[in-house]
Amino acid sequence: MQNQTEQLITRTIEENYMPYTMSVIVSRAIPEIDGFKPSHRKLLYTMYKMGLLTGSKTKSANIVGQTMRLNPHGDMAIYETMVRLTRGHDALILPLVDSKGNFGKHYSRDMAFAAPRYTEAKLDTVCSEIFADIDKDVVDFVDNYDGTMKEPTLLPTTFPNILVNPNQGIAVGMASTICSFNLNEICETTIELIKNEEHNIMLTLTAPDFTTGGYLIYNQAQLRKIYETGVGSFKVRAKYNFDKKANCLEITEIPFSTTVEAIIDKIVELVKGGKVKEISYVRDETDINGMKIAIDLKRGVDPDKLMQRLYKLTPLEDSFSANFNILIGGRPRTMGVKEILTEWIAFRTECIKRGLFYDIKKSKDRLHLLLGLQKILLDIDKAIKIVRETEEDSEVIPNLMIGFGIDEVQAEFVAEIKLRNLNREYILNKTAEIEKLQKSIEDMESTLNSAAKLRKVIISQLTAIMKKYGKPRRTALLYEDEIEEPEEEITEEDYPVTVFMTRDGYFKKITAQSLRMSGEQKLKEGDELKFTFEATNLSNLLIFTDKFQVYKARVCDFEDSKASVLGDFLPQKLGMDDGEAPIFITATTDYKGHILAFFENGKCAKIDMASYETKTNRKKLINAYSDLSPLVAMFAIREEQLFVLTASNGRCLIIDSGAISEKTTKNTAGVNVMTLKSKSILSDVVPYTDGMFEDPNRYRTKNIPAAGAFFKEGDEAPTQIKLI
Repeated sequence: MQNQTEQLITRTIEENYMPYTMSVIVSRAIPEIDGFKPSHRKLLYTMYKMGLLTGSKTKSANIVGQTMRLNPHGDMAIYETMVRLTRGHDALILPLVDSKGNFGKHYSRDMAFAAPRYTEAKLDTVCSEIFADIDKDVVDFVDNYDGTMKEPTLLPTTFPNILVNPNQGIAVGMASTICSFNLNEICETTIELIKNEEHNIMLTLTAPDFTTGGYLIYNQAQLRKIYETGVGSFKVRAKYNFDKKANCLEITEIPFSTTVEAIIDKIVELVKGGKVKEISYVRDETDINGMKIAIDLKRGVDPDKLMQRLYKLTPLEDSFSANFNILIGGRPRTMGVKEILTEWIAFRTECIKRGLFYDIKKSKDRLHLLLGLQKILLDIDKAIKIVRETEEDSEVIPNLMIGFGIDEVQAEFVAEIKLRNLNREYILNKTAEIEKLQKSIEDMESTLNSAAKLRKVIISQLTAIMKKYGKPRRTALLYEDEIEEPEEEITEEDYPVTVFMTRDGYFKKITAQSLRMSGEQKLKEGDELKFTFEATNLSNLLIFTDKFQVYKARVCDFEDSKASVLGDFLPQKLGMDDGEAPIFITATTDYKGHILAFFENGKCAKIDMASYETKTNRKKLINAYSDLSPLVAMFAIREEQLFVLTASNGRCLIIDSGAISEKTTKNTAGVNVMTLKSKSILSDVVPYTDGMFEDPNRYRTKNIPAAGAFFKEGDEAPTQIKLI
């Protein structure tokens, strides 16, 4: 039996799994500041070295084979990388590979690309900006995987490609999803940031832009969060037009994050399931002219109302979740747009500096040679005589150095001049470069040592790129407040029900017949019934929570229940935030009446019920009531009525809700109704009922706010179930 060595799992993870994890993060899935993953960079650099920036197209199979010298992956993995970069695939705002043949389409799941032996490709013209001055040592180079050639660690892009073209990658324990932006807007924003570090990028960077077009639903708060943190989401919906003659909806642009097939599959599912009955046929009519989904409608169908429903039920409206996770100096960082552009400006500045260093060195080397040649001009005959009279070849250079006072490099340059060029005109023409070189070196050194001049170089390059490659936005903006969503069609039956909600947030609706046959209500251990009232199946529910929000639902959204079950758990059913709990519930059919909210500071907010009615059928409203003081009690009233208020110091006050002035905003702090003494608070509020007190007038007052009176002997303080 073979000996087995025990090894701690932590050690195995550290020695085996961690290197793999870091390799995936650093060398595969997360892009760097130039906007490329290693696979992109290796492919493009290979094409550059093949001369495909200026030459004619070559077979894709040839490109794939050459790329294997840098990228030790399978040929299909390399080819798929190239496919996504091509103009034909239509995934990039600024395509990097000019293609010929079938490369599939980003918006199609089933439209397969042709094999690499059938397609051809070369670098697109914009790659001249990607590889600008790469041969001038502007970026670092490292050995490839087998040490047979060098490859760049980054590409010296002259524009922020990281935000112009979309990028997505899944590593181990982290991911990156970068949406694309319009080239003009990114360049303009970068220019403004170079001029002013405090520039508000919301003014110049409108919103993300996609090759598939569509409408981006503009929410300024959501976009600001993405711009500032690099994390967030936004929605994009399809564009359509209605062919009245054919009674057909034509979808011509869809969200970037979905496909034609996914949309059609979902529509077919809805039609087969009977949830959408207005559609007779749906088909893919994508052709050489572009993408199109045709939806044939039945007679009398309102196309706009149907589309509003399809937006809700299908990927015709889809969310894009952004996560701007980028490698900076080999470390992943999640950054906002301004931080990314600041890093790119620093990277680009370093590239320009290195390019200037290279040019200055080359120019100085050339100047040094020409200064030596200039000395020959003093006596050409002497130079010829030295060469002619030198007996040994090895002594020519030393003799020229001694004869003209030049160094070895200069002497070597002079000695290599052809005999036919040893004339005064040739030497004068060459030495005429000296003044130009000196001026050029002076200008380059001035630029190198001036931050302002370096900024001007970047700005001029970005301006030129905007002029040459800039195009209008493809994705239009649709502001949230401009979206009119029609009321959902009522298909449910209406009938009386009794609604129950417990303190822990369990909800039940029970029909009258079932309630008559029911026994005791089943509750979770330690729970208790908090609200019970009659409603109808089509009533609207308003569920207020302890996080100052209100969730909206319809009674018919919940299944008919029985007393013997716990019911629906509202935080889960309504998708409440973590730790959020319902504290009050009411039902309405017409949003008439008022919500009364009483607070510990003695104030009451009287809010028109209509304030919670929305045209867009939103399911959650924030700032549903004031957060300035703890809530004591909440009531929904259709008519004015009396309430009994009790303070913690034992005082009692009876008020008429009609005396409380109505406020227009939901989260109003309210008006003072009970004057509180010393450190007392409003502790209880209950509706007044006849016979509650022997002498109710003792606790009434003509005007509010009032302090109320202490309880008379024999009267007891009424109590309520606590909201929180």
